[in-house]
Amino acid sequence: MTDSFDIRESDVLLVVDVQNDFCPGGALAVAHGDEVVAIINRLATRFRHVVLTQDWHPAGHQSFVSSHPARKPFDVIEVAYGPQILWPEHCVQGTRGAEFRADLAIPHAQLVLRKGYHRAIDSYSAFYENDRRTPTGLSAYLRERGLERVFFAGLALDFCVRFSAEDACRERFAVVVLEDACRAIDVDGSLAAARASFAALNIECVDSGRIAG
Repeated sequence: MTDSFDIRESDVLLVVDVQNDFCPGGALAVAHGDEVVAIINRLATRFRHVVLTQDWHPAGHQSFVSSHPARKPFDVIEVAYGPQILWPEHCVQGTRGAEFRADLAIPHAQLVLRKGYHRAIDSYSAFYENDRRTPTGLSAYLRERGLERVFFAGLALDFCVRFSAEDACRERFAVVVLEDACRAIDVDGSLAAARASFAALNIECVDSGRIAG
């Protein structure tokens, strides 16, 4: 394992869902989620290539508990593509909750990738919808630009960061998760499951202090 990472032209920082609804005061707040913003802003200055993802749900999305009378938040139901956690309504298109944090300052970001806009399919990963068959197009975008190593930061570590990192690995990109630039929501052991998955896939989880520069 290297002591530090020298950022190369073929590296990209993928900033996952740093939106109002995932931060304190939001509809689906991740504890201390706002603390990642300053870290990510600092990190982003070291990368020429940055991609932002944005959860972008239509009203009445299938994953919302409000779409399932008599269910409670975080219940799990079966849908066409398998188990689905029911979430409080969040990141609804055009609402303040769906907006990026106002203090997220990455003016040189080259792409904003919106996900979760198919009403009947939730989307954690930046690469595939939760049906595992519908691609977002991110893999092709990265390959077209010769990007080979993806550094992950954002919210939440145990859901959208986790599934994005797993898919990046399966798409044969090199993957590094910057743990101090992420926060977890931890639903029913989801953080432990994420760590176990990273270990099984040999995904490096490091502190952002190891980024040179």
